[in-house]
Amino acid sequence: MKESVRVIRFAIVGTLNALIAAVVVWLLMHIEGESYIIANICAYIVAQIHNFMWCKYWIFPLETDDKKNSIWHQMLFFIGAFALAYSAQFLFLLMLVELLYCNEYLAQFLGLFVYGAVNFICNRRLTFR
Repeated sequence: MKESVRVIRFAIVGTLNALIAAVVVWLLMHIEGESYIIANICAYIVAQIHNFMWCKYWIFPLETDDKKNSIWHQMLFFIGAFALAYSAQFLFLLMLVELLYCNEYLAQFLGLFVYGAVNFICNRRLTFR
C-alpha cells in the first residue's frame, strides 16, 4: 500500500477517534462533572480500542504468517505506542491548562494532534512493520 493512502486512512480513523474522544470528554466533563484529567484518560482508552481494530485490518494490514505479526505481538506494541503517544499528549495537555491557562476543551482538542503524530510514527515504525 502506498504511504499516502496509509496516511489518508490514518487521518480518517484519527478523525473518528477524535470524535469519539470529544464525545467522551464532553459527557464526562459537562454531564458528569468529572475533571479534565479523568475525562481525558477515559476518552483515550475508549478511542484506543476503536483505533486498534482499524489499524490492524485497514491502515497497517500485514500477512499473518510471520510470528511477529501475531495479534498478541501487535497488541503489546500497540499498547506501547499508545503509552508513548498518550504520555506526549498528556504532558502537552497539562502544560497548556496548568502553565498557560488554556481552556480545558481547547487543550483537549490541541492534544489530539500531538497524540496523532506520535501514534502514527510509533505504529508505523514499531507495531505494524
